[in-house]
Amino acid sequence: MSTPPRDLAALRAGGKAALARCLSMLETDPAHPALVGLLDAAFTGPGGLVLGLTGPPGVGKSTLTNAMIARLRARGERVGVIAVDPSSRRTGGALLGDRARIETDPEDTGVFVRSMAARRRLGGLADLTYPAAVLMRALFDWVIIETVGVGQSETEIVDCADLVVFCAQPGSGDALQFMKAGVMEMPDVVLVTKGDMGAPARRAAADVRGALSLAAEDRPPAAVAILSAVTGEGIGEALDLIAARAPDPAEGAARHRARARAWAESRLAESFGSVGLAALAPLIDRYATPFSAVSALGDSARTAVQASLENI
Repeated sequence: MSTPPRDLAALRAGGKAALARCLSMLETDPAHPALVGLLDAAFTGPGGLVLGLTGPPGVGKSTLTNAMIARLRARGERVGVIAVDPSSRRTGGALLGDRARIETDPEDTGVFVRSMAARRRLGGLADLTYPAAVLMRALFDWVIIETVGVGQSETEIVDCADLVVFCAQPGSGDALQFMKAGVMEMPDVVLVTKGDMGAPARRAAADVRGALSLAAEDRPPAAVAILSAVTGEGIGEALDLIAARAPDPAEGAARHRARARAWAESRLAESFGSVGLAALAPLIDRYATPFSAVSALGDSARTAVQASLENI
């Protein structure tokens, strides 16, 4: 594979093709020095809002993503989408189901959609969603991460996004069912989809508010809104609500650092286990970004492990 662009300016100038190559390299050669340099620059520089969109299969996440893209582009804002798809058992790659449902103009340079395979991850996300989002936030005003689905183990979106939107739909159950899903402590905004159904949508919104009232909270409860991606009703208002709930600069910076730390620890634990993480975690803060830390510490740890094995 060719060398990545030398800096973010070159990446922007390279358009969709350059970004696609970088995201492919994240999967094939994530430790490439030039790629790590791009990630470092993207991490430390300004960026757009990263929105995590989650909810059960069939709730209408992809339809909602389409509607959000159309409305944001009409406002002149640039949008990147990471659609995390189920994995092919044969190839391990994304089945591209979500990407096929997200309709964009290939000639529109202000929209970019990328599918990623969830593979072995139970958290609804692909392994490399976080670095992909960091890279894309440097290029777009909004980055939407659409997860595979949601369940009791599928709440990792909190570790990737500036704020989380949970999608519910009419007929999805009462407040107790929402609590059982294990997600009511997670979202910043809850959107009830298929609002054109009328009374059932209003009942679903009431169920969500009931679940939120039962959840243990150390912050203001999530905002709840009803919309219809089919008719477009409520889409603009939902985007305004999401933007209003975005963290302030100080809180956003703190979350940014916390997500970086969580990602670095997760990658090191995946490569070297809990014993390796215990030894390496105290060293993470020596590095300016999580990507430099994982690259350098990973190289050193692999060298040490190889030397130890040779002496057995």
